[in-house]
Amino acid sequence: EGGKVSLNDMVTVTEAINIDLPEGAIRCGLQVGEQITLGALLQCMLIGSASDAANMIADYVGGSVPDFVAQMNERAAKLGCDDTSFSNAHGAYSPDHYTTARDFSRIAGECIRHERIKRICGTVVAELKDTNLTPARTLRNTNALICDESIYGADYVYEDADGLKTGFNERAGYALAATAGRDGIDLLMLIFGGVKDDSGYSNFSGAITLFDWIFDNFAYQEVLKSTENIASVDVALGKNATYVNLRPDTSITVLLPKDTSADDFEKHIRVYALENGEPVKAPVTAGQVLGEVTLTRDGRGYGTVKLVASASVQLGRMEYIKQQIRETTQQRRFRIVVSVLAALFILYLIWVLIYRIKHLRHVYAVRAAERDKAMTEQAAMKPAPEPKAPEIRFFDERGRTAAPERPDDGVRVRTGLDYPDGKIVPFGAGAAPAPAEKDDDLLASAVLVAKKETPPLREETAAEKAERDYFAEFFRQKD
Repeated sequence: EGGKVSLNDMVTVTEAINIDLPEGAIRCGLQVGEQITLGALLQCMLIGSASDAANMIADYVGGSVPDFVAQMNERAAKLGCDDTSFSNAHGAYSPDHYTTARDFSRIAGECIRHERIKRICGTVVAELKDTNLTPARTLRNTNALICDESIYGADYVYEDADGLKTGFNERAGYALAATAGRDGIDLLMLIFGGVKDDSGYSNFSGAITLFDWIFDNFAYQEVLKSTENIASVDVALGKNATYVNLRPDTSITVLLPKDTSADDFEKHIRVYALENGEPVKAPVTAGQVLGEVTLTRDGRGYGTVKLVASASVQLGRMEYIKQQIRETTQQRRFRIVVSVLAALFILYLIWVLIYRIKHLRHVYAVRAAERDKAMTEQAAMKPAPEPKAPEIRFFDERGRTAAPERPDDGVRVRTGLDYPDGKIVPFGAGAAPAPAEKDDDLLASAVLVAKKETPPLREETAAEKAERDYFAEFFRQKD
C-alpha cells in the first residue's frame, strides 16, 4: 500500500529463510534460488503458517531480517503496544520476544483494517502455481474455525468465523487471533496460552464458547436516535417561536448486553451559545448546529454527536429592535452620555430655580417699594382747608355755587343771583359789580374756581433704581 513493493514482485529465495528457524517449525518447502511472487509468499505465511516464508518476506521488504524486526518494534510502539518486544519475524521462542493478548489485539486490529491481509487470512484453501524449483502447492488454512482440513481436525469449524491467524510454540502454547460476525456484530478475539488435552485444543473450543456467549447476550442498540428531540432551548428575537427543539445530527449505536436499555445512559448536553453567556438568537435554520450531546454509562463514554435545530425560527423585527435598544442601553458609552445629559439637565434645573428665586425676590421688592410709596403718599395727603379768600366759590354736588363766606361787617353782599337778568358780575367789597360791556364776554366776568399746576420733576426712588439695575445686569450682553 505504501508503493515500495507489489504483490506481483518476483522474489528470489536466499539463505535468509533459515535465520533463527528452530527445528520442527512449519515450512512451505522454499529452496534457495527459487523464484516466487511476494503475494505467494504472503499466502504461505498467512494461510499455511510457514516460518521460512516469514523470514523471506522480512528480508525482501526490510532489506534484512534484523532490519525488518526493528521496523516491527517501531510499528508496534506506534500502535500502543507497551508490553511487546520482537526479536524475530516468525514467532519462535526467544527471551526478548514477547507480547500480551491486549497488545496483540491492537496488532490484529490493525491487520484487519487492510483488506488484502484480511482476505488472505480468510482463505480456506489456496492453490499456488509451480515455480522454477518447486511444483504447484496446495495450502490449507491452519485456522480450524474456518478450515475443516486443517492440521487440528474438522471439529472446530465455526460458521460465523472468517479469520484470522493461529500461532504456536511450546512455551507460549496454542494462540489464536479469531474473527467472526453475526447479526451485524463483528468480533475480534485473542486467546493465548491454549493447551491440548483429551477434550481437544482449548484455543479453538474457548473461542467458540466465547463467540456464542457474546452473540447470545449482546446486541447493537440504538441508544440515541437522530429523529428524537432530546432537549429544547430558548431562542431570543424569535418571530414564530420562542424556543427550538434539539435533536442529534447522527444516531449512536452501541454493542451492549441485551438487558441494557437506552434509559440507562446519561445525556450530557452542551449548547455553545449558553457557554459563552449569550442566548440562542434568531434566525435559526433547521439543521443548524447549536451544541453537542455526550452519552455516558457508569462513567464510561459511548460517543458524542452534534445537536442541531429541528425547526427554523424566524427573526422578529420588533423583538430585534427591542434587543438592539437593550444592548445599546447596556453599553458603557451610552451610560456615560446619559449621565452627562442628566447632569446638565440637573444643572439647568438648578439655574432655573435660582433665576426663579431671584425673580420672585425682585418682584416682592418692587411690590414692597410700591406699597411703601403708596403709604407715603397716602400719609402725606390731608383734607385741603377751605380757602379763606372771599373770591373763591365751590360747587356743590348739584353743580350750584355757594356764596363765599364773608366777614359779617353788617353790610349785605349781593350775588349775581340777585340780578333779575341773570348776569354774573364780579363781587366787590360792599359795592355792586359793574355790568359787562358785552353780554357774551363770559371770561370777563369769570371767577377762578380751581387752578392746576404742573408738578415738578421728582427724583427716582430706591426701588425703581434697584429694578432698573437688575434688568440691566440680567440682559447685559456677555463678552
